[in-house]
Amino acid sequence: MTDIEIQERSSKLNIVDVAKKIGVENNIELYGSDKAKINYNLIDGKSNGRLILVTSINPTPYGEGKTTVSIGLNDGLNKIDKKSIAVLREPSLGPVFGVKGGATGGGYSQVMPISDINLHFTGDLHAITSANDLISAAIDNHIYYGNELNIDINNICFRRCLDVNDRALRSVNLSNREEHFNITAASEVMSVLCLSNDLMDLKKNLGNILVAYNVKGEPIYVSDLKLEGALTVILKDAIKPNLVQSLENNPVIIHGGPFANIAHGCNSIIATKLGLKIADYVVTEAGFGSDLGASKFFDIKCRYANLKPSCVVIVATTKALKYNAGISKEDILKPDVNALKRGICNLDAHIDNMLKYTNNIIVALNKYDTDTTEEINYIKDYVLRRGIDFEINDSYLNGGDGAILLANKVVDICDRANDFKLLYDTNLSIKEKIDIICKNIFHAGIINYSDISNKKIRMIESIGKDKLPVCVAKTQYSISDDPKKLGYPKDYDITVKDINVYTGAGFIVVYLGDIMTMPGLSRHSNYENIDIDNNYNIKGIF
Repeated sequence: MTDIEIQERSSKLNIVDVAKKIGVENNIELYGSDKAKINYNLIDGKSNGRLILVTSINPTPYGEGKTTVSIGLNDGLNKIDKKSIAVLREPSLGPVFGVKGGATGGGYSQVMPISDINLHFTGDLHAITSANDLISAAIDNHIYYGNELNIDINNICFRRCLDVNDRALRSVNLSNREEHFNITAASEVMSVLCLSNDLMDLKKNLGNILVAYNVKGEPIYVSDLKLEGALTVILKDAIKPNLVQSLENNPVIIHGGPFANIAHGCNSIIATKLGLKIADYVVTEAGFGSDLGASKFFDIKCRYANLKPSCVVIVATTKALKYNAGISKEDILKPDVNALKRGICNLDAHIDNMLKYTNNIIVALNKYDTDTTEEINYIKDYVLRRGIDFEINDSYLNGGDGAILLANKVVDICDRANDFKLLYDTNLSIKEKIDIICKNIFHAGIINYSDISNKKIRMIESIGKDKLPVCVAKTQYSISDDPKKLGYPKDYDITVKDINVYTGAGFIVVYLGDIMTMPGLSRHSNYENIDIDNNYNIKGIF
């Protein structure tokens, strides 16, 4: 059965009954019978839940199932009578209609309603798009009416956005200059929403967004346009976390969705802290592999929110490890322990990465029915020899029952002493922070800088924003800046091509390679598979 067919045969609770499980039924706003917004600021719960981060090895074209594992682990924790909640990111319309398809788990480890979550949901991404584009409209409106702030039209650093993959909008000509579009998930407004603590913090951070420089080279912020109040009004509902449920009717919060290659790739601080107030265990995830997602989760989100994960789950698959050994698509499902021996170095890289932050680690093998006992045992023995815990996740086929063993081990790890630490001190110089990340997480040797990146560093220093954490934008397919360097590349040269500062979100974006902030569609995109019948049944999201 397809994922949608599995959901159609699943029993769905009224969202009020789901809310009762976590004691928030009196603080929700209904969006139909199966979705709700949570008035997070009305909930006064304890704040000592255990935070569990799910990350993975480098993603491949086959998918590693990080979201599937996250949902399955949460269901497994509930199966063993733990008060647990999953807190996840919102999908973007771009990938849904593009190559990837939906992002709500798979098999018997899903959240529902699948179609709503992957499409308009409660309108959060549309609100972010509108707020983003109001900023752009206000910039041009200010210029049109005399340009009192003396905005340099050749030095505007804020882009319009749209939540659809449209390569034609990567570069467009306006009446007075060239403009560029981002996809909504790459908007700084998305990152601001996810890194704000409440409505007034959101308003302050929106006002701090750098939009341009004037003709003297001085910074101009959203607050100079007197715009932060209107933007906050647009986002007043989007800031509230969304409540849905898993196939096993366990509560799931879904809120915010910044890209992990251009932004920090995590759900909102508000949603995560809310989960920690109302549950004993919170399962969350970070985008892509540990080199992009987990490191940013720690060094940006945990830094700002004062969070300390109790356990890190690294997801791996036999297919991904074989892919890192150079095995072709035609042979990827064939038993091949020798390929695993060549490709397991990629798992090694991510274990090494996570040990820079904590010892509370477990590797979860997301099991496929084509995995052989010999292959599973090889991976298990390898991980255990490294002194790292290991368990199989089989929630795709068996839901929460397939994650009970993993859940029990995660609980044990959460009870261990927490030695969590951050990778660097933000008071270091920009280049010192980049050096630490590139050498410790990407395992590079020499770091080179383009002329434009050196110029941008000087500009950031001149406006006093050089003490922010660093958010690296690079390919997700390798721990390096080259998607063709699979496995565990080391001591290679790496080049910083460009740098921008997100003064509202509070981080410095460092570009390693050419990163598309407005993706394109493939020749045969997923939108060709999506349809609806007379009974409003949707197919093809996955």
